[in-house]
Amino acid sequence: MSASHPDREFDSVAALDDLRARLELSQLLTDPDVVEGYRQDWAKSPAPGMPLAVVRARSTEDVQEVMRWASTHAVPVVPRGAGSGLSGGATAVEGGIVLSTELMRDIDVDPVTRTATVQPGLYNSEVKQAAAEHGLWYPPDPSSYEICSIGGNIATNAGGLCCVKYGVTTDYVLGLTVVLADGTTVSLGGPRLKDTAGLSLTKLFVGSEGTLGIVTEIILRLIPQQPPRSTVVGVFPDVVACSEAVLAITRRIRPAMLEFMDTVTIRAVEADLRMGLDTTAGAMLLAQSDLTGPDRAAETEFMAEAFLTHGATEVFTTDDPDEGEQFTVARRAAFTSLGKIGTLLLEDVGVPLPALPRLVAGIEEISARRDVPIALVAHAGDGNTHPIIVLEDDDPERAERARLAFGEVMELAISMGGTITGEHGVGRLKAPWLPGQLGDDVMELTRRIKTAIDPQGILNPGVML
Repeated sequence: MSASHPDREFDSVAALDDLRARLELSQLLTDPDVVEGYRQDWAKSPAPGMPLAVVRARSTEDVQEVMRWASTHAVPVVPRGAGSGLSGGATAVEGGIVLSTELMRDIDVDPVTRTATVQPGLYNSEVKQAAAEHGLWYPPDPSSYEICSIGGNIATNAGGLCCVKYGVTTDYVLGLTVVLADGTTVSLGGPRLKDTAGLSLTKLFVGSEGTLGIVTEIILRLIPQQPPRSTVVGVFPDVVACSEAVLAITRRIRPAMLEFMDTVTIRAVEADLRMGLDTTAGAMLLAQSDLTGPDRAAETEFMAEAFLTHGATEVFTTDDPDEGEQFTVARRAAFTSLGKIGTLLLEDVGVPLPALPRLVAGIEEISARRDVPIALVAHAGDGNTHPIIVLEDDDPERAERARLAFGEVMELAISMGGTITGEHGVGRLKAPWLPGQLGDDVMELTRRIKTAIDPQGILNPGVML
C-alpha cells in the first residue's frame, strides 16, 4: 500500500509535521540509522520497506493519535513489539509508520481476582516475575520468554513449553483494549472468569497479528504457582521413535512438559553451551510432571517406562527442580544455538498428534531429497514442531533448495490435516500458503472481516492476506 491520500497528493513532510505535533518530540524517530533497527523482526523477512518514521507510543492515547493521523492520510501502520517475531509479522512497509509499543510497560497485579492488567511492551518474563511476587503464575512460556513482549504474544497467540498441559496465550486473555484503524478505542472482556455476553471479540483479536487493531492493554488470567516438577529425559536413536513415545504418553496423560530435540539441535546446543548433552543421540525427549505427592512419582515412572518401551537407549529421572531446569534451558537455547551456525529459516508446523511420526519422517525425507539440513525441535506433546532449515553459507543454489524445502514442509503438514503455524504466526513469510490450509471460503470470510474493521487496509498490510 502506498502512503497517499485518496483526494490529494501526499506531502510526507507536512504529514510528519502534523504527526510530530500530536506527540512528544522523543517519540517520533526519523533518523535513518535509528529507523533501520525497526525495519525487520527476528525472521529477517526479505525486502523490508523504508518507513517514514518510527513512533514509540507510551499510552493508548498515543496510539489513537497515530491511527487517526494514519487514517486521515491513508498511511500503513506496522505494529511492533520486541522484534522477536519469527514470521516477518513486524516487517516495515515502504512509506509507512512502524508503531512500537516497547515503552508501554505498566503492570498491575490483582491477587483477589487473580488477574494482571498489562501494557503490551512488558516482557513475558516480567509478567511471570510480577505474578510470582503474589504467589501466582502466568503459564504461557515461549522459548524466547525473556525477550518477547506480551503484545507480540497476543498478536501471534504464542504457546510454549508448558502449553501441552496449561494451554496457550488465548486461554489466559480475559480482556483487551484495542485501538482500531480509525483511532476508535474499544474495551473487550474484563476481569471475569465467565462472560458470554455478545460475540467473542476478545478471541478474534488474539492471533490477528496486528491486522485488525493495536492492543494497548491486556487483562491476563493468573493461576496458583506451578508445583515442583520432576523431570524425565530420554535418549532415542531417531525422532520417529521419539515421537512414538510421545503418542504413548499423550494417550494416557497430559504432562507438564513434553519436548524433543533432534541430533542436529543437540549438537548445536552442546557446542554453544557445553552442558554435557549426549551428541551421539539421534533425538532427546524431555518430559516433566508437576502433580503432587505420590501422583507425581507415578506419572514420572509411567513416562520413563514409555521411553524405554519405545526404544530409548538411556533414561534419566530427577526430582531436583534445578537439575531438571538445566535440560529446559538446553531446549530453550535451540534457536539461538542453531543461529550461531548459519542463517535460519524457521518453520512452525503442527499436526494432529497421531500424525506426528509421519510428519517427522516426512521432514527428514524432504531434508535428504533437497540436500539441506533441517534441525527439528518440537512442543511434541501437542504436535507443534519447529523444523529449522540451517544455511551455513551464501550459496544461491542451496538457498533456492532451502526455499523449496520450506514450502514443502508446510504443504506436508497441510496434507496431514495440520497447520502452517501453531504459535509463530503467518506473518509475511507464510502468507502464500495460508489459502492452502484455510480454503477459498474461509479466506474470503477473513477478508470480509478485515475490510469491515480496517476498510482502508492500513493495518499491517501484507500480513496473512
